[in-house]
Amino acid sequence: MRKSSMMLFVMVLALGFCFGVMYSPAPAGAASREMIQLQQDVSRLIDSQNALQTSVEQKHAVLKTLLEQSLDGVNRMNTSMGALSQTVQQVQANTGSRLDAMGTQVQALVDNLDELKSRMAKLNQQLADTQNTLQGIDAKLGGGAGAATPQPAAGAGAPGSTGGPAPGAGNGGAPPSALPPPSADVLYASGRRDFDTGKYDLARQEFGDYLRYYPDTELAGNAQFYMGEVNFAQGRYHDAVSSYDSVLLDYPRSFKLAAARLKKGMALLEMGQQAAGIKELREVVRRHPGTEEARRANAKLHELAAAGKQ
Repeated sequence: MRKSSMMLFVMVLALGFCFGVMYSPAPAGAASREMIQLQQDVSRLIDSQNALQTSVEQKHAVLKTLLEQSLDGVNRMNTSMGALSQTVQQVQANTGSRLDAMGTQVQALVDNLDELKSRMAKLNQQLADTQNTLQGIDAKLGGGAGAATPQPAAGAGAPGSTGGPAPGAGNGGAPPSALPPPSADVLYASGRRDFDTGKYDLARQEFGDYLRYYPDTELAGNAQFYMGEVNFAQGRYHDAVSSYDSVLLDYPRSFKLAAARLKKGMALLEMGQQAAGIKELREVVRRHPGTEEARRANAKLHELAAAGKQ
């Protein structure tokens, strides 16, 4: 359109000039030369116009190519960003899984250390009791070495006695007493073994018996924590939260305070209580900095933030 307008304008000028020359009083030879010159000027003008149009079209094609290349680059960048974002999410998920596995291993080591401490304390106590007993025996042997040994009376069960059994010694005596509960060590070790092997119902019974018979021992808080772990493993998150709360409230000196608060937060998240779960995880970071539980809580908080759940 622009080229056509320009050519029309040039033709109008040429025609005007031709009419001016034709009707001017100039000689015929001069008019002919001017006409030739005008034709040459018009031809050069048309050539310039064509060259300009060609240059504009070439630049337009170049700009179009550059724009298409830029759009392709943007699309490739968006694709790369999407892949990078997916990779970051996968890395975060894998990191969270590895942290959970490491946390489980560290927790098992801490539990073993707790058990070892408890057993060492009991061994020390037993050693002290044994020493006291030996000292008492030595004192008795030193003070009563010359005393006569009393002889049992006849008919009282002494050798050679012909008397019958004592009254009440037969089937008509008192019934035997109930069997005593297993020792604390046996109960706790059995509960841990059954929990680690996935026998959760047995572990629940054994840790429950431990808390019933030995509620004031050093490992009672651990037993209460594992009651929560059993509930968590079976998907009973409400009961798990109650067990973890019992650790936090009833055993303030337990080795499992940080772990109980961490798992309480995880259980709340599983129950869909997002705000409460995040609050507990932040409390783990605030109350127990530098611990494995704090690192796991931080990792979970970052995972939730990446998923847009904070």
